[in-house]
Amino acid sequence: MKTTFKTTILASLLATAMSAYAAAPTAALNHDPATYRNVTAKAAADYKLATNACKDMSGNAKNVCMEQAKATRAHTEADAVAQYNNTTAGRAKARNAVADADFAVAKAKCLDATGAEKDSCMANATAVHTAAIAEVKADRAVAGAAPVTTTNTATTRDATKAAAVEKCAEIAGAKTGCLIDNRTGAVTTVGGTTAGTTTTAVTTGTATRAADRSLIAVDNAADNTRAAAANAADNTRAAAANAADNTRAAAAVAADKTRNAAATVVEKTKEVASNVADKTRSAAATVAGKTEVAADKAEVKTDVAARKTGAVVADSVITTKVKADIFKEPELKSMAIHVETEKGVVMLSGFVDSKADADKAVALAKQTEGVTSVKSAIKVK
Repeated sequence: MKTTFKTTILASLLATAMSAYAAAPTAALNHDPATYRNVTAKAAADYKLATNACKDMSGNAKNVCMEQAKATRAHTEADAVAQYNNTTAGRAKARNAVADADFAVAKAKCLDATGAEKDSCMANATAVHTAAIAEVKADRAVAGAAPVTTTNTATTRDATKAAAVEKCAEIAGAKTGCLIDNRTGAVTTVGGTTAGTTTTAVTTGTATRAADRSLIAVDNAADNTRAAAANAADNTRAAAANAADNTRAAAAVAADKTRNAAATVVEKTKEVASNVADKTRSAAATVAGKTEVAADKAEVKTDVAARKTGAVVADSVITTKVKADIFKEPELKSMAIHVETEKGVVMLSGFVDSKADADKAVALAKQTEGVTSVKSAIKVK
């Protein structure tokens, strides 16, 4: 990749340096101010339309759109300069503007990346910008260098140069001179005036030195790019290592807290279980005590109820027996005598034919087992 990049830039720089000499004699021929103004005016109108389209965007996409509109305008104006207003200063200014505009677009696009990728993107954009600016400087240096002229009859100790001069003389014809590459000996004829016997050889030593300086700048930019990428990678690895250490530390702390929390929960569970057991035993004892008390009370109530039941049964039995005894007596059988018993006391009421019948009924009642006393309310008819 590095070799390809260097070769491409070198070829571009050398082509620019060589074309500068070819363009210089014709600079005055493509000077068309009216067309130049029309082209730049259209570029300005197109720029306005492009920026209006960017207004509907948001975020970094809007920023990229605006920078691309500026770059498009810069390229159009640079083409206009080259075609209709070609001067060394104007051409250099236009190409610098293009380099800066393209650099702004590249930087805007880099903002969508993050981390090492973003650093590498910015470093590459910077390298390309540096190379473009160096190429412009080389072009100006070549255009501004004073040509070195010799005649075809001049002597030189450099066999390659001497051969190039001779070749220039052979092919020049009516041309005013040739371009000779000092490194390769390549010859290019330039210019065009009346024929003459003198041939001018123009060396490109200045262009070569400018191209070499541009190449050095490109190499330095590439080295800076690699260094930035390496630093970004190192920073990324260091950040990852720190993150891993922090993660492990956090995990250890979390594990300790979890174990402590678990131990606390176990202790609290045991304590709660113990309290529950104690409360259960206390509740059971209380329930047992209350049960015993309740049983005692129930037993007492049962005894009382039994005694009461016994008393009730005894009174009814007494009443039945008294009624049976009275019914057995012929004299009292037909009499309306009512018998009631309460706690062993027999109460007689009703009507009989004589006092003797009343006394007999009382006597029968007193003879009955369980009777404690007899109350008579019997009346004689």
